Amino acid sequence: MTKTLVLGIGNLLLTDDGVGIRAIQLLEERYTLPEEVLVVDGGTCGLDLLQFLEGVDHLVIIDAARLGKTPGSIARMEGAQVPAYLALKTSPHEIGLPELLFTARLTDIYPPRVVVLGMQPESIETSLGLTPAVAAHLDELVEMAAVEVGAVKR
Repeated sequence: MTKTLVLGIGNLLLTDDGVGIRAIQLLEERYTLPEEVLVVDGGTCGLDLLQFLEGVDHLVIIDAARLGKTPGSIARMEGAQVPAYLALKTSPHEIGLPELLFTARLTDIYPPRVVVLGMQPESIETSLGLTPAVAAHLDELVEMAAVEVGAVKR
């Protein structure tokens, strides 16, 4: 059985940086997830998340991403695209994510399949809630995550 980890990354106190966290909240509220899918609020990330990668075959990371596109734009990255994404720091927590994945490689627990669903933020200023531009595309991001993991809408 394939074990899938959905990791929402971000900081709810930094406007659109919280999009990954908000997306996993809605994913769990609106969808029935397959038994083998684990959803984790990765927050601002760190090596303490390494424990969740053990035995994972499919890692889905949902995060704000500097895509160079209009706010709310979404990109799906996989394979060789993931290191390029990691090089584009959007916020301070992005420092921990590359370290997490690098350590996973060193300890032979790097998942065979890693997918990043990234959304272009409009603002990462200190404030609660998403900007209207990002909030308008949140449902699309959640639906992409649901399709990625085989979730069924309730």
